[in-house]
Amino acid sequence: MMSRISLALLALAFGAGTVYMGREWEEDELKAKKLRIEDAPSTRWGRTKDRFLELFDYFNKPAWPELLPPPYPPPHQKPYTLLISVDDLLVTSTWDRQHGWRTAKRPGVDYFLGYISQFYEVVVFTTQPYYTAGPILDKLDRYGFYINYRLFREATRTLDGKIVKDLSYLNRDLSKVVILDTDPEHVQLQPENAIILPKWNGDPKDKGLVGIIPFLESIAIYKPPDVRPIIKAYSGKDVPIEYGKLEAEMKAKHVAEWQAKHKGKSPGFSFSSVLGLSDSPSLPKNAAPPTYLEQKRSEAQKQYKAELKYIEDNREQLEKLLEQDQQAAAAMPWMPRWQGKPGEPGAAPPGVPNPTGTSAAPPGSVVTASSGSAQESSGAQKA
Repeated sequence: MMSRISLALLALAFGAGTVYMGREWEEDELKAKKLRIEDAPSTRWGRTKDRFLELFDYFNKPAWPELLPPPYPPPHQKPYTLLISVDDLLVTSTWDRQHGWRTAKRPGVDYFLGYISQFYEVVVFTTQPYYTAGPILDKLDRYGFYINYRLFREATRTLDGKIVKDLSYLNRDLSKVVILDTDPEHVQLQPENAIILPKWNGDPKDKGLVGIIPFLESIAIYKPPDVRPIIKAYSGKDVPIEYGKLEAEMKAKHVAEWQAKHKGKSPGFSFSSVLGLSDSPSLPKNAAPPTYLEQKRSEAQKQYKAELKYIEDNREQLEKLLEQDQQAAAAMPWMPRWQGKPGEPGAAPPGVPNPTGTSAAPPGSVVTASSGSAQESSGAQKA
């Protein structure tokens, strides 16, 4: 008798649960799922199935519903966000009998991070865990000037057994997001935001990272409302080469239009030219002025050089501040990054801001691909 009652109660509970799972979508629920009402399952069975499968999806999702903190209010927030992978893009792992595993810096990586950070909110998004990738990033951005946030393995999700970077959790407008990666599977959910670059194999003469800069800076300079159609137009192509052709065509058109407009005209008189104060003293008298893109690029180069000079002039003070930060971090009680929920004591915030220093790192080294000289850092291997 009791067994029949138990079965009846179980069946009743199952039926009630099924009915409850099939209820209409709630606004907060759709917001948490990052779904619009028109994109969500509309039938009772569809809603039930979606909610039931979600019960088993907890460990396949990122650790936080929003990976980055809210953007800064204008004008402090840069309009575009650039996500950058680490493995075989910024660095690669090398091994030899003499040194064992070492991490080689890609040629141009310092210039790339320093220059492009003028235009973008730079976020490193890696499939490596914090304890292997963190020390490497501390070396790439020693004073914390260039990388705004760091996202590690716990910020990814798993789909069909594969690691995926789901940008819908990013807490950014995806029309303003560009991600650089070397593995299409990592960006399979938002391929329209992704530029897939060939993996760097350690070649010390590689120019792939520096070669992508003109394309990225053109986006930031011209400020398109949505980067995705632009990225899609270059899908499956060698972006540096194809964009280089386009820019050359634009330059040729600019020069032709200027020459047609000024055909037969002599250079205009100005007091600055008489006094030798021309804005472009290096240009021939009848040469076309630089394009808007070239003007902005020249300004950015000057700003980059000024930042390098500031670092060099203040290196001693920066090193002192770095040492103070390291000592303060070492004095803090250690706590697991996964302890607590976001917003609770002990919890890691969504996104890990780039620190200005780091505590002692595991043994290993980071070397430049061109020189092979070693510096102390983490000997991280590929994820």
